[in-house]
Amino acid sequence: MKSTICLFGLAALTVVLSAIVAETKPMPKNAKIIFLHHSTGENVWNGGVEDWFGKYNSKRGTEYRIREQAFPKDSPYGWENYPYDYWNIWVKHAGTKPYKKEPTLEMLTKDHDVIVFKHCFPVSNIEADTGKGDVASSEKRLENYKLQYEALKKKMHEFPDTRFLVWTGAALTKDGVDEDAARRARKFFDWVKNEWDEKDDNIYVWDFYELQTEGGLYQKDQYSFGNGDSHPNEEFCRRVAPMLGRRVVDVIEGKGDTGAKTGKASE
Repeated sequence: MKSTICLFGLAALTVVLSAIVAETKPMPKNAKIIFLHHSTGENVWNGGVEDWFGKYNSKRGTEYRIREQAFPKDSPYGWENYPYDYWNIWVKHAGTKPYKKEPTLEMLTKDHDVIVFKHCFPVSNIEADTGKGDVASSEKRLENYKLQYEALKKKMHEFPDTRFLVWTGAALTKDGVDEDAARRARKFFDWVKNEWDEKDDNIYVWDFYELQTEGGLYQKDQYSFGNGDSHPNEEFCRRVAPMLGRRVVDVIEGKGDTGAKTGKASE
């Protein structure tokens, strides 16, 4: 009886370990990546992401292919890319047909090995909770964000052969948000990094928020365009573009759970 139990336990452990190894093994050397973004993401992209991949491929003999796409588009869906909108397009309207001309995960995962997505800085202007969270609410509240992220995680787990890299949300400058809302934003992004993100699955985080705030509540003034504009400036974007590249490569090469979430080489 004891030997049977031991054999059963060993078999179960082997299955678990095999699943972990399969999940963390490197992806193909010609892995295809899509980066979904709006203006903040475009700024980082223009900081040299594509060029970084070209140099990395030349040096390492890989053929990683990355492309960018505005998501969702201004029309017909609307220029909104917050937790509600990803939930609305990818969970509520999941399927093999686009929703308001926007691709679902069933569509995107057919052509891409890695999907990178983000939110623009208004995501950090978070209102107080009401005590009645609603996954179908577009109101920017922690209680809604968390429900939407949990639903998104469940959905992304349906595509184990695809790896997802989620940016922590872009931060606002101090003159662009009140302190309470900024504290709620940090609380949410800490939750995303430390609780929502799990090891040994197909979802990873790039900690863009930390790069912008350096441990504070707001985007550092020297990293923004100034005059109330919370978009990251060109100098900052050129500095962090390689970090995004390294983070994507970590995910591709099986080091998504062990590499630095900021993509900093020195961490």
